[in-house]
Amino acid sequence: MKLKISSLLSILTVAFVCIPAVTQAQYQTRNMHFGVSGGDVKDITHNFCCSGTLGSLVAAGSTQYILSNDHVLARQDQAAPGEDISQPGLIDNGCATATVVADYTAAVQLGTRNVDCAIAAVRTGLMDSTGFIEGLNGTGGKPSTSISSPSVGMAVQKSGRTTGHTTGTIGSINTSVSVQYQKNCGSGRKYTISYTNQVVINSSSFSAGGDSGSLILTNASCAHPVALLFAGSSTDTIGNPISDVLNALSAVGHPVSFVGMNCTEPGSPQFGARSFQLPQQALDRANGVLEQHRTDLMSRPAVLGVGLGALEDNSTAAIVVYVDKTSPVKPQLPEQADNVPVRIIMTDPFIAY
Repeated sequence: MKLKISSLLSILTVAFVCIPAVTQAQYQTRNMHFGVSGGDVKDITHNFCCSGTLGSLVAAGSTQYILSNDHVLARQDQAAPGEDISQPGLIDNGCATATVVADYTAAVQLGTRNVDCAIAAVRTGLMDSTGFIEGLNGTGGKPSTSISSPSVGMAVQKSGRTTGHTTGTIGSINTSVSVQYQKNCGSGRKYTISYTNQVVINSSSFSAGGDSGSLILTNASCAHPVALLFAGSSTDTIGNPISDVLNALSAVGHPVSFVGMNCTEPGSPQFGARSFQLPQQALDRANGVLEQHRTDLMSRPAVLGVGLGALEDNSTAAIVVYVDKTSPVKPQLPEQADNVPVRIIMTDPFIAY
């Protein structure tokens, strides 16, 4: 999610901050690591400035790039190649430009390839060339150069501008979601983009506004990239599967790979990692039933998302339905579909900001 704050003019009249106060200072000040504050210096309007997270380092040959979201680096498809990317972002520098560390390069157009991602070419010597992510595995470290596929119950971690280093567990995969955007920073028309095959972490503490662009990794000593955080609510975090991100960038002419450490093993669990595993046969059956009912469930009023997950006690595979608790309309939902249980999670709307 991307954070917005009142610009100086508005602060003088009405101090309006849309997200709770920051608690992790090292993630918002000048920092050459990744998983920290940053964004496009033109992401500002009369009343607001916006920033997100410079999530990780990728490369194509000898050229290194920052990987983050389209709505963080490309201003929702509005940026021109070469626009300045600063660290920290405007939000953490009084809405003024801080150190310019990269030049916006390319994005995958929103709504076209099921991802929200962009890259910016790093200026020499201004970001850590080893791919070091602030707080990764507790004290900071480099991600694996090899990726992992998300799975229900997988223990994950991320480092981001607002909440710093956090851990969680994947609650659903193969999730269809409706995500709300606003055209400009804190202003302009609001619109919704539908995504499929998304990763959802069910946690109120895993991320918050300003963490958009963070890399989600396995919570292990060999931390494999799993997803790219781009949206969420007060109770859930949504990420694009990282394989979809890399494939989409390659499709638009920018094949890249992660910069980090060459480890391929799962690695030992880190920092209280909590995970669970369900029988693959049960997951496969539940996923098949999900596909049969996905369109119907997503069409029901107030339904924000539908995916493959587990019951609340993690005892068995289930179809997970995310319902907008702010809607006056309450959808009629079954307790099960073809003998597969349906779990309902009440949340507020999913937003990218």
